Amino acid sequence: MSNPVFFTPAGSLDQLIPGSTFVLEGAEARHAVTVKRLAVGEPVDIADGSGMRLTGTVVDAGSSALTVKASEVILEPQPEVRLVLVQALAKGDRDELAIETATELGIDSVIPWQSERAIVRWKGERAAKAHTKWQSVVTAAAKQARRAWIPEVRSIVDTSALAKAVAAADLAIILHEDAKNPLRTVLEESVALRTGDEGTPREVLLIVGPEGGISPREVTRLSDAGAVTALLGHHVLRSSTAGPAAVVLASDVLGRW
Repeated sequence: MSNPVFFTPAGSLDQLIPGSTFVLEGAEARHAVTVKRLAVGEPVDIADGSGMRLTGTVVDAGSSALTVKASEVILEPQPEVRLVLVQALAKGDRDELAIETATELGIDSVIPWQSERAIVRWKGERAAKAHTKWQSVVTAAAKQARRAWIPEVRSIVDTSALAKAVAAADLAIILHEDAKNPLRTVLEESVALRTGDEGTPREVLLIVGPEGGISPREVTRLSDAGAVTALLGHHVLRSSTAGPAAVVLASDVLGRW
């Protein structure tokens, strides 16, 4: 089995080398000791959510701190093509299920979208709480998946702001049941993913609508900004399923797996 992963603040592993010791404190340490019941001699990974990963062995397990001796400290690179899930808000926690599963499958960033037909609304204090909840969901999913990178949950956007993100992306794909071209074909034929500045990660937006679907006006607005529509499969998927399914296919086509 792979080692369990616990997170520490970004930058806290930067100066460590093999042979160094690192003390994990706070809630993560308590979880490691009281829930996972890690003991001296057991292997463990500590990640900072920004790509740094320490692999080592527990040398002390106190009630509120875990001391680990590093055998390896590495920076895991970002993929050459980053996948961004644009997830329309959905009722019944379907949107949270979507971002949780997509994180386990490897999504690199998440954009909450306040689409026209979304029943759920993020406003005022609720917006801040909902954003925090989404970030908590992807952090827990990243831990479960043993990832060194925690996907960023960006600020919520309306369709106007999403159009600007579409224009800035290397490729933006609207997952739509009326599209003519399969998602695999769109990805394989994209010139933007085969060119670009060497060493600069390219970015693909996968846009998923709410339960009521993306309105024709939104499709037109996003298409005018540069997005293309793509068919995910023979069946119409729920908003909680479409994004993760697209991540799986895109990861295969782009050689991320």
